[in-house]
Amino acid sequence: MRRTIVLNVVGLTRALIQHMPWLSSWAQRRRVCSIGHVTPAVTCSVQATYLTGCTPQEHGIVGNGWYDRQDCEIKFWKQSDRLVQRPRIWELGRQRDPKFSCANLFWWYAMYSTADVTVTPRPMYPADGRKIPDVWTHPPDLRQRLQERLGQFPLFSFWGPRAGIESSRWIAQAASVLMHDCDLTLIYLPHLDYALQKYGPNSPESAMAARETDSVVSELLATAEERGYEGIVLSEYGIEPVSKPVHLNREFRELGLLQVRTELGRELLDAGASRAFAVADHQVAHVYVNDPSALPLVQSHLSRLPGVAQVFVGETRRQIDLDHPRAGDLVVIAEPGAWFTYYFWLDDARAPDFARTVDIHRKPGYDPVELFLDPARPFIHAQVAWKLLKRKLGFRTLLDVIPLDASLVKGSHGRPPVEPDGSPVLISARSDLLESDLLEPTAICRLILRHVFD
Repeated sequence: MRRTIVLNVVGLTRALIQHMPWLSSWAQRRRVCSIGHVTPAVTCSVQATYLTGCTPQEHGIVGNGWYDRQDCEIKFWKQSDRLVQRPRIWELGRQRDPKFSCANLFWWYAMYSTADVTVTPRPMYPADGRKIPDVWTHPPDLRQRLQERLGQFPLFSFWGPRAGIESSRWIAQAASVLMHDCDLTLIYLPHLDYALQKYGPNSPESAMAARETDSVVSELLATAEERGYEGIVLSEYGIEPVSKPVHLNREFRELGLLQVRTELGRELLDAGASRAFAVADHQVAHVYVNDPSALPLVQSHLSRLPGVAQVFVGETRRQIDLDHPRAGDLVVIAEPGAWFTYYFWLDDARAPDFARTVDIHRKPGYDPVELFLDPARPFIHAQVAWKLLKRKLGFRTLLDVIPLDASLVKGSHGRPPVEPDGSPVLISARSDLLESDLLEPTAICRLILRHVFD
């Protein structure tokens, strides 16, 4: 077996490689291929496709979250490996050689898997309302060993207004510590994703983020090659500029299809009581219709709605490999330059309290506005510092510093790329294994295993 590391540099495209001098030079001595589109082109769906060699309608990961029809709850960013309904790459590798070993660093659905080594984010949530950075590991004692050596995992630079290079650097350092243990090491580096969504792919801030990521990649690959590893660099999706947020749930509410529940003067989406609602996930949304008689109205309205490019319903979802029980009754794809919010309230004063916080599990949809501090609030950094101090002193306080202005978001993903240079890429020295300049996403799993075994 040839020991291999796979660096998942999220958001990397041919257009961005030019801002990464070390990676650009490294790629010139290798072959750069584009990767085809997965619907939805979002983290959990793409990663599951790469690691199983199957489509979302086969492995069941239809998005970063979906509506559980039995619990009548919308669930995002769950972590159990049991949710993936096909064998993953470490299991497929062991079918070829029982001694094959794999380390998974921060690729999703990591908990309770059969990977030999696992590190994944898992904050602690004490009853006093705090959120304490932490990780979950296998073996369990690895958690303490890593954080004693590298310091506490910088959770607040992994997502939220402070998202930055520190979390990617910590992951890379953890990979360097663990690299000698396994035949295949999977590494997730998220830093590019933040600037691309926050400022747009053509911004100076994104070029700076590319250079910062280049520094981390260069150190990690140099270490890997010194230890005899072969490196693969790939990405999940490209990010396109956006300027048009589309509020699907507000549309359904205006039609009388979406039900809310009022608690303490705030509104919550009541999915189980709604005739129809959308689970928004970047540029793709799953629309669930609890009342079949409302389906013609929902389909007709969505097909005419500005910002919506395509609507797939029922068996037509097979055209995009999303004919799965977890998927919405309709799957909606945004137009270029548009994306879908989860917003369902009509008056910001009645938005739920968690809407102004970083709360990836409670929100009934993905919220990239969590990358921003509210620009309309004066002295916002001082307010954040004061609230954090109160939490450290043991007082409960709501960290409600996130704006409700979706127009702030400048980049998104999920739909097929408009420009060829906007596709995700794979870079490898093994030209003999790369059969085409455009790789099918379902071929990535087999390709990685061939790097190891052939």
